[in-house]
Amino acid sequence: MELNVNLLAILAGAVVYMVYGGIYYSILLGKKEQDSTGPIKYAVAVIVAFISSLLVGIFVQATGSNGIVEGALTGVLIGILISIVYLKNALFGLMTKRMFLIAIGDHLIIFTLLGAIHGWLL
Repeated sequence: MELNVNLLAILAGAVVYMVYGGIYYSILLGKKEQDSTGPIKYAVAVIVAFISSLLVGIFVQATGSNGIVEGALTGVLIGILISIVYLKNALFGLMTKRMFLIAIGDHLIIFTLLGAIHGWLL
């Protein structure tokens, strides 16, 4: 199977990921917690956005998803998988319930959006 990932979709997905993350976390965490971040964290966040968009694009294409709805379904399944991992961490006390809910909310929404973008631009 040959994978031809759409570069425009990767770029669009990464930009949406960064913009969405900035809005989501600024609303939920507020300015106080953002003041403590350094430039390295933002650089890593950009890299994570591009890698996430690339991997979602690969999964959307590998599953044969065509269109926004099928892409979004693939994305939400990825988000659910990530949420299950976070659930295990929360159960063992590695994160608070509030942080767990913030994290899974972020991942469920953004991976659904990434899947929809890649399904649309495939």
